[in-house]
Amino acid sequence: MNWRRSCAIIIPCFNEARTIARVVQDAIRYLPCVLIVDDGSLDLTAKEAKRAGATVLRHSHNQGKGAALATGLAAAHDQGFTWALAMDGDGQHASSDIPKFFHCAADTGATLIVGNRMQDPDRMPPLRRFVNRWMSRRISARAGRVLPDSQCGFRLIHLPTWRSFALSTRHFDVESEFLMAFVRAQQPIEFVAIEVIYKAEQSKIRPFTDTLRWFRWWRGADRA
Repeated sequence: MNWRRSCAIIIPCFNEARTIARVVQDAIRYLPCVLIVDDGSLDLTAKEAKRAGATVLRHSHNQGKGAALATGLAAAHDQGFTWALAMDGDGQHASSDIPKFFHCAADTGATLIVGNRMQDPDRMPPLRRFVNRWMSRRISARAGRVLPDSQCGFRLIHLPTWRSFALSTRHFDVESEFLMAFVRAQQPIEFVAIEVIYKAEQSKIRPFTDTLRWFRWWRGADRA
């Protein structure tokens, strides 16, 4: 597999001007096509990303991480890529972990490979660690298999498989919907251990609003 030709990096961004240039510069060493989806940022995210060598797609207003991810994946698919590697723009994913995803896909045939931070969970902020474990246990029970880190956005995605799903979430609940779509389609899913990086940046997750969205998705998935 020639990953440099078959895979694009997708980075949904909202107000990440301070970190995005370094993220792009690090990532582009592994894959030449880096697509930034600027989700209505009010800062210089788009300018900094272009300066670093990324192609920038822009939403005129903030629509949510799920919507930005869908825009990036659709663009990669339309450009003829077979795979997309989703990363965050805040520097919490180490580009040096990228080859692990490629090796896992080649060795296992999985169509979704997810980063696993739970091998070193003590480096996560306590609230995030608790919420991730809580959600992962519930999704694992519904899936009938262990999904150790259901909320990690560092993912290698087989685009033709993704294209066959009708995903609807537009915010942070997209991580959960993605997993369950692949589970229900009986697609092989694997996890790879990744470096846990947390700095002083404030999370874009809004605890009350995004938790309510997650429960709405959960109830809808239960009915489905």
